[in-house]
Amino acid sequence: MKLPKGLKFLLPLALVLLVAVLVVPSYADAHEPPVAGRPPSVPVPAVDVEIVKKATLKGPKAPKGKPPKQAATGILGETCAGDKFAIIIGISDYPGESSDLDYCGDDANDVKLALKTLYGYQESNIVLLVDVAATRSAIVLAIEWARTNAGADDEVFFFFSGHGARGKASDGDSEKVDEAIVCHEAGEFSYIWDGELRSFFSGFATTRIILVFDSCLSGGMTDLSAPGRVIAMACSENGVSLEDEVWGNGQFTFYFFDQGMLAGRADVYDHNGNPQPDVVIEESFDYAKANCMQQTPVISDSFMNDLLP
Repeated sequence: MKLPKGLKFLLPLALVLLVAVLVVPSYADAHEPPVAGRPPSVPVPAVDVEIVKKATLKGPKAPKGKPPKQAATGILGETCAGDKFAIIIGISDYPGESSDLDYCGDDANDVKLALKTLYGYQESNIVLLVDVAATRSAIVLAIEWARTNAGADDEVFFFFSGHGARGKASDGDSEKVDEAIVCHEAGEFSYIWDGELRSFFSGFATTRIILVFDSCLSGGMTDLSAPGRVIAMACSENGVSLEDEVWGNGQFTFYFFDQGMLAGRADVYDHNGNPQPDVVIEESFDYAKANCMQQTPVISDSFMNDLLP
């Protein structure tokens, strides 16, 4: 149908309003958005933003072996009685070419393999976001999906491998300098700040939440600490996370998941009387911390005794 000339200019505006009506309600029930009235998909204002890029580790690598007792207690905590949900993110392909990484997609795939083969995570309960799929909107929606579906007896696992950033963000906390995971949106860099993540991960029915960050400055993610949670971070709040060109992974991911879990090398304690490896999160962290070079992993553990995913 041919529109009158005077009405043609209204058509684009009508389409924009229609999209807004359809999209915004999907965030209407989001818990405690960092800025009142701001949908979680919309980045919060930030200034003095600096992306801290992963570096490549070069040189000889000699595993140091099993570490002495550190985070692991040797006592098995309460096991998961319900379903398990996972959000796994790996971003190597960033806007432009100068910020690209090499192994974050490999990291994500290896984490998925470990969760499925060793810990009983089902394909239908795993969201895998790699490279172009790992937009800010997709990540926020995945967290909302987990919050909506995970019950009180369930478990939630969140993993991110990519760049980190710092800056001064209006993300709902009182920090002078905030840390973020770096993603993308509409072909541009985008950020999810620690205060936002804390808000997005509030309101879960379950307290059994595991968060693992293989990114620079990831030690700043202790802001997400809460009872029942374990947060494993590749480096300190001001540290750099490294990629390992020999093993084809982020160094932390390689020792935490590939060697610690999949190869069973982190298995120090027999937690369940089974001769097969039963690597808990704390054992895997201890192994990664003992073997990582030029970076110091950090853990925030508010789970009672050892957490077996």
